[in-house]
This record gives sequence, C-alpha cells and structure tokens, in this order.
Amino acid sequence: MPELPEVETVRRGLEALTLHQPLVGGEVCLARSLAYPDSPDVFRNNLRGRYFVGWQRRGKYLLGTFDNGAILVVHLRMSGQLLWLATPQPLCSHTRIRWFFPEGMELRFVDQRTFGRCWLLPNFEAIAALIPTLATLGPEPLSEAFSPAFLAAQLHRYRRPLKSALLDQRIVAGMGNIYADESLFLAALHPLTPSDALNPNQVERLHQTVHQVLEAGIAAGGTTLRTFVSTLGVNGRYGGQAWVYGRKGQPCRVCGTPIEQLRIAGRSSHYCPQCQPLSRAMGK
Repeated sequence: MPELPEVETVRRGLEALTLHQPLVGGEVCLARSLAYPDSPDVFRNNLRGRYFVGWQRRGKYLLGTFDNGAILVVHLRMSGQLLWLATPQPLCSHTRIRWFFPEGMELRFVDQRTFGRCWLLPNFEAIAALIPTLATLGPEPLSEAFSPAFLAAQLHRYRRPLKSALLDQRIVAGMGNIYADESLFLAALHPLTPSDALNPNQVERLHQTVHQVLEAGIAAGGTTLRTFVSTLGVNGRYGGQAWVYGRKGQPCRVCGTPIEQLRIAGRSSHYCPQCQPLSRAMGK
C-alpha cells in the first residue's frame, strides 16, 4: 500500500499539473470506486466547470480542493494510481474514474485490485461523517504536533509490539510497513520491543529516525514494489537504498548479518538481529 512518501509524491505531481484548469467532465468506469456521491451522474455534473485550487495530503489520503470549496478525496489503498495524461491515450482495463481537462488532457484513476476509493464532498466539514478514518488520524509525522513528548505519551499508553504501534494511524499518520521497518532499524530498536518499554533517549532517537526515513522516501519519489508510480508514471527509487525492508537474507548494510523477517499482527517485519537485538532495544 502506498505510504506517506508515495502519497506525497503523487500530491506534488497533482499540484504541479492540475491546478486552475476548468474540468470539462468526468466518467465513472467502476461504480464501487466512487464512495460518494452514490450517483455517477451527480459526480459528473458537480465536476463540470470546476477547477482545483490546491492539493493536500493527510496521512495516506489525497485531498483536492475545488474553487467552490468542494473536496475530492482519494485513497489509493493497495494498487491505486493517479495518472496524468497530457494527450489522449487508450483506456486500460483497470481504469476506474476519469477527470477530463481542456485540450484532451486527463487525470485517470487506475486501480488493478479495486480497493481504492474516491469521494466528492461538498466541503471539509463532511469528512467527519463520510470518512471517519480520515477524521480521526493522528498528527502528521513531519509536523510540529508530532513531537517526542507526543510520541512518548502514545507509545506508553499500551503494551504492544513497537512495530504495531508505529502502524497505528492515530499515532503516526501515513506510516506503513516499509518506513516503520526502516525507522526501527535506524533507531536500533527491535520490532517486538514493547511500546511502553522505551526510555526517553530511545523515544527521541525513534522520533528522529521517523523524520529521517520519511524525508528520504519523499526525496526518492517513494518506493515501487509492484504498482506504485508517480502521476507521470515514474517508479519510486527508495527501494534500492532500503536498509532492511524487502531484504530478507541479504547482508545488513551496517554489520553484514543476514536480514531476518518475522510476522507481527499479520504484517511482515524486517530487521537485523545484530543491530536490533531485543534485549538492547528494551534497555537491558
């Protein structure tokens, strides 16, 4: 699933390509990809003549603001892509929703696994009722609100594996499997470390490494494992520089020990047993 760096990469592309161009129409190719409104006709009619004035990212959600205050929300989920086409292109079989711009330009939502969703909302206030998971997200990890004190308070609320805590969107909005593994490696913390066992120095180090890996991921245009591409169809480059994620059996880039993998709450976790021993992570 695209995580914060991937979604931020898409947001920057949309910001550069789609603003202040009046839409001339739209098309819903797969009804279930449109979560709101229920009617594709209402969706199309509410688009015509409108134009985007800005794009935001909240966690893994994209929010495009129209000139009349309406909001387009997109969640890419497992395989969603938002592709910008400067000239008309043949329709691929996985095209779900289309937005038509002047001179044959088009924004196309392509989603092979069909888990992605789009909402066209009248305003920001509608988010709480129609997309409650978006309304309850925690702070953005690159914002001032995501402070070491906030992180410590959240981690110490429950005793659970640290990896599971980092995937809690109420704690770190936009964090996912890839960058959680990377953050834990750079912080020298085992993914099974109880979240309430970290001392202040370990929390501070983890806070720093979350910033570090997310900024590196954004700079690399995200990670392409299967389907992720930017709005112009470019693959992300972070995977080639990952410390541990996706590198099971390969030598650690620091110590040479083979990277190991385990499953925590159904999710794969990659770590170096030498650089991230559980006893050291627990402060023993």
